[in-house]
Amino acid sequence: MMAGHFALAAAVKAGQPRTPLWALMLATQLLDVIFVILFLAGGVEGLTDVTGGSYGEALIHAYWTHSLIGALGIAAAAAGVAGWRWGRRPGLVIGATVFSHWLLDLLVHRADLPILPGNAGDLPLLGLGLWRTPWASAAVELALVLTGAVLYLRSARRHGVDRRWAFTTAALLLLILAVDVAS
Repeated sequence: MMAGHFALAAAVKAGQPRTPLWALMLATQLLDVIFVILFLAGGVEGLTDVTGGSYGEALIHAYWTHSLIGALGIAAAAAGVAGWRWGRRPGLVIGATVFSHWLLDLLVHRADLPILPGNAGDLPLLGLGLWRTPWASAAVELALVLTGAVLYLRSARRHGVDRRWAFTTAALLLLILAVDVAS
């Protein structure tokens, strides 16, 4: 769903031209960036391959970064930093974009997303499991990428962004989608 996350950032940028695109792109991946840091820092979070296949076929043990409350906390922290740097509205946009990662993951993940950090209380894990149907997952991601690219290109034209930069961004979204679907 990496391309879908980035596509959402492009779509958000279309409606929020004051918010830097790089910050929106980072915001869509912030939960995964922190996940990788915790994974490399001694396996605080990790993956379990359940079918011998790709990333989408793994159970993700991201009980801190990808818990509902953890994601809300990371989103709030990002909103605070962005608000301090760019103002209240861009801060709220960044926070919402960070949290959008969890919402999109809820759609595609198997039931491996906890409600509380560390899976405290051993509550039921969440996830609707769209990854179990690869063609449907790819179709949703393609729809996100196309929507994000079109909205971004239209907005870029309205705001006088260099067409080459806008088309390069849209092309990169499609390339990320191709790599993401192929893996």
